[in-house]
Amino acid sequence: MSRPPMTENIEPMYSKVITTLYPVMQRITLRDWAGAENIPREGGFVAAANHISNMDHFPLAHFLVEHGRAPHYLAKSSLFKPPGVRQILNGTGQIPVYRGTSRATSALSAATAALERGACVCVYPEGTITREPDFWPMVGKSGAARLALEGNVPLLPLAIWGTREMMWPYRDKVPKLFPRKLVHVVAGPPIDLDDLRDGPVDGQKLRVATDRLMDEITRLLEGVRHESAPQTRFDPRKQTPARGGGRDGRPTETKGDR
Repeated sequence: MSRPPMTENIEPMYSKVITTLYPVMQRITLRDWAGAENIPREGGFVAAANHISNMDHFPLAHFLVEHGRAPHYLAKSSLFKPPGVRQILNGTGQIPVYRGTSRATSALSAATAALERGACVCVYPEGTITREPDFWPMVGKSGAARLALEGNVPLLPLAIWGTREMMWPYRDKVPKLFPRKLVHVVAGPPIDLDDLRDGPVDGQKLRVATDRLMDEITRLLEGVRHESAPQTRFDPRKQTPARGGGRDGRPTETKGDR
């Protein structure tokens, strides 16, 4: 199969990209997927995942596309600069994030518009690749929760594991695609936000929704790794990661690596 059937209308360029990359992803990864029944079949929704490697985007997109939904990522604006890449990202409806500029809020506006069109908007709520020493999710930012609450759409938690072996974070510049790596992706049920949807969205609601989201992403990842996360979530604003224990700055092997 060159590509799976989609349950939504997508951009013509996105259709071409999926047709090109889908069979490639089939060949370069081994897949352990679960929870596909939790993916909304229609309508806009926010997909929120942990972030452990620069390769996360491709298996997450593969998982979602396999089940009929094409993700529109919130991506840092620097990725949109190279010629060719810019045309592809714009042509597939990806959303640039201009951090630390007067245009920073434009990403939320663009994401909201995509949700209103019935799209899947994919967010890494940690805001960057985790710096937790053992690659557990860090403290989350509120953007995913804000989009879900203000747009009145489902907030779908996802956990990914295995992509570090394709491209080790903060070290590798080129992915290692062979031999094929086993990648785990699991989707949980949408986060229960019903008690937070009435009235204006304020800071307290965003904190509660974000905590629920990060708790569920962590729980899903614990199931994939077959081990327990630290009781206190890592906060990069208050803690300095110490990546020790292994060669090349790698942490000591965890159960999930075996």
